[in-house]
Parts: sequence; structure tokens; C-alpha cells
Amino acid sequence: MKITYPHMGNQIFYKKLVEAFGHEAIEPPTPTQRTIDLGVKYSPEFACFPYKILMGTYIEGLENGADTIVTSGGSGPCRAGLYYEIHKKTLENLGYNPEIIVFDDFGRSPQTFIDNFKKIKGKTSWCKAFRIIHQTYILAQSADNIQKRMEILRAYEVEKGSFNKAFNEIMEDFDKNGTSISRIKECEKRGMEKLNNIKVEMPAKKDRIKVGIVGEIYVVMENSVNMNIAEVLNLLGCEVSRSLYISDWIDHSVTPKIFKKKSGQYLLDNCKQYLDIQIGGHECHNMGNIIDYKQQGYDGIVHLMPFACLPELVTQTLIPRISADYDIPILSLSLDEQTGIANNQTRIEAFVDLLKKNKGE
Repeated sequence: MKITYPHMGNQIFYKKLVEAFGHEAIEPPTPTQRTIDLGVKYSPEFACFPYKILMGTYIEGLENGADTIVTSGGSGPCRAGLYYEIHKKTLENLGYNPEIIVFDDFGRSPQTFIDNFKKIKGKTSWCKAFRIIHQTYILAQSADNIQKRMEILRAYEVEKGSFNKAFNEIMEDFDKNGTSISRIKECEKRGMEKLNNIKVEMPAKKDRIKVGIVGEIYVVMENSVNMNIAEVLNLLGCEVSRSLYISDWIDHSVTPKIFKKKSGQYLLDNCKQYLDIQIGGHECHNMGNIIDYKQQGYDGIVHLMPFACLPELVTQTLIPRISADYDIPILSLSLDEQTGIANNQTRIEAFVDLLKKNKGE
């Protein structure tokens, strides 16, 4: 199969997983204005922003020769669970006929998850398939560890662009040399050394400003649609941590809840005082993460939500209470194809000024 997939955060995990099962990975281009225009043109007007971006991404992947789309689903009132049905009908009307393989939360329908995995696995033995899954999961963790470290240190870089250049080189190293778990770990070690050797001007620990980013998974992870929010905050002197990276999504979607920390159950427990039911998406995890960031000593939170996203609209209505109860500033930003980058840039700068003032700078 020639498989394409959403462009969501670091692409190396998806590429390596597809290739390890003997398929050709048709890497989706980084979303551009053309991607957005295609998605808007062929999507319902009030569909949420991720739906439109995915629509455009799938069209570009099929234009590049893909015959299969592998994607994730959703649950509850969140419309992500219905995306693939409407995407498929739209693509068929445009003259494409891809197979769409959807991976929902394992706990929602284990048999469906297994049946879909069999399609990807093909003739690969179950033993080898589990080794591939484990290895690519380790790859995702290692790549995320590099990104997490970069999004702290980049706030203090002396030569602008040094960390972005190093990050790209590290990902190339993973792609070329990450052929086994031991080699993946070697790549991660080399990558950390490369990051740690970049010259930075690190302030005293008490003077560092730490910002957590929460929100809908796609706009949190995909820089091309969130205005490169992590880098923008880094350039303003803030350390950044995202609530979701690809390895976190795997943990929360696959790991049994008996492993509380790994599965994210502790975040859901944090949220229960504000919302004791899950309504789809990551709204409960996000509220739990806000509380967790406060407990870790973070100075502020940026909440990213796609326009017309039901779960994040619920989160937004509860944010003032959480902010007041836990005494932590929270900035909510709505994102869609009409987003004014300059306007949001001004809001982000004002927010960081507030955090600096609270810090006593």
C-alpha cells in the first residue's frame, strides 16, 4: 500500500511505522496556504479547523500517489469520530477512491482496533509486528524527549535559529540511523549532547518563566497551524511544555488505566471537580493538565482551540473558574482559516508581559 496520514507534529514516527510494515510512506507536505484553501473549499463551512486541514492534507497526499489514508478517530460528541466518513464521501466525489483506516481509542472497540491493525500488519508475523510497534514507540519517545528539551533551551539561545537547525539535523539522524532500539537511544544521546552544546544565556532558576500549552490535540502538536506558538513563546523568553506529544497520545489512547500516570488517568482525576464526564476530545485532559502545570510551578497557560470545537468550547467556559481557583493566568486563542496572526501575536506578547510582571521582572 501507498499510505499517507495527517501531518501532525513530528513526522518521523508515522513514516518509520509505515515503512517497517513494508508499505510506501507518502509523506504529507507541511500544511501551507494551499492546504488550507483546498480544505476550506471542500469542507462544510462550520466544520472545525482540523477537519479542513486534514481535508486539504489528504487531497495533497492522494495527488502525490497515495492509495490509502491512515488516521485516528474520536469519541463522544466530538465530531472527530465522524470525520473519516465525510472525508471519504468528499474524496470519492472528487474522483479519488482511497481506503481509509481509522484507529480509535483501543478501549472504545478493541476488536475494531485489532482488525484495522491487521490491515496494516499484512503478512508480518504477530511477533515481528509487536517488535515493530515497540521500536517505533521508543522512537516516538526519543524524538519527543529531544523536542521537549529544545522547547526549554531555545528560550535562551544566543544565536537565533541554532536550535531549529540542530533539531532538523537530529531528526535526520533518527531517520537514517534509528534502525534498532539501541541505535535509537544512541541517536537520542547524540541529539541531547548537540542541544546541550549550543550556547545559551540561562537565567537563575527563580527568574525563568514557564508556560504550558494545552488544547485540542491537532492544534497543540502541529506548528504550521498554531502559529508556531512554542517558538513564539521561546523567542519571548519563555520555557514551553505542551500537554500532548505523539508518545503521550499513544500512552493515553492505548495504555490501560490501571497504569494511572502512564494512561493520564491522574489528569482526569484532577478534572473531576469541574467536569465529571468526558464529552470527547481532550477537554478533561486539558483541564487536568492546567492544574498539573500549576502544581509543577508553571507561570501561565496558553489554551489553543479550533473555532467551532465543542469540547474546547466547554473547556473555555470553565477556564475562568480554574484560573481563579488556582491563581494561574490562562490565555485562550481560537484558531481557524481566518486567524489574524498579528492580532494573536500582540495578545501573546501582552500575556508574556503579564507573566513577567507577576514574576517581578
